[in-house]
Amino acid sequence: MNSHKMPNSDCILHRILIEQVNTNCYIFGSKKTKKVVIIDPGGESEEIKNFLDRSELVPEFIINTHGHIDHIGANCDFDLPIYIHQKDANFLTNPFLSLAAFYGDLKKSPPASRLLEDGDDIVISDLSLKVIHTPGHTPGGISLKYNGVVFTGDTLFASGIGRTDLPYSSTKDIMNSIMKKLFILDDETIVFPGHGDKTTIGKERQEISWP
Repeated sequence: MNSHKMPNSDCILHRILIEQVNTNCYIFGSKKTKKVVIIDPGGESEEIKNFLDRSELVPEFIINTHGHIDHIGANCDFDLPIYIHQKDANFLTNPFLSLAAFYGDLKKSPPASRLLEDGDDIVISDLSLKVIHTPGHTPGGISLKYNGVVFTGDTLFASGIGRTDLPYSSTKDIMNSIMKKLFILDDETIVFPGHGDKTTIGKERQEISWP
């Protein structure tokens, strides 16, 4: 579990590594009100709940950056609204789309409460995340921007990009998403990816490894 220093002191940002699937789950929200959102709870719901309880944080809803099982696996363990891009909404309730079935798991997530679109604002208390539609890894993959920070899901990693050899993925789309929607951000923008360590837009612009 890691706490991250944000460019602005009005934010809470904690990373919980979901070790069984090696996914980064992020708790993001307001220091002022202690209201937070859970980004990509891929598993280990008890660890997430224990952290929230210890920190006296109030989760408002879940945001899934896309619909694969390693990012939605614990959705069903929380009685919270679920936000996901409309093009990945069916992944939540279809274990073949989410890839759960390929691991012998037929677990389903509850359906979405809100279908997101590019440019939407997601309000968490006194904060707001901007939705950036970044398809490629999945058709409805999104990134989430707040000031000098962007959560990129499985679109952009440290020195790499998301897989495009999976059903409904597209190398062309993910390259367009990165070049036209993420690499236009400031070099200093901190990238918090769905897997692996944090990085910056400037570093990835120099070091990215294309397929």
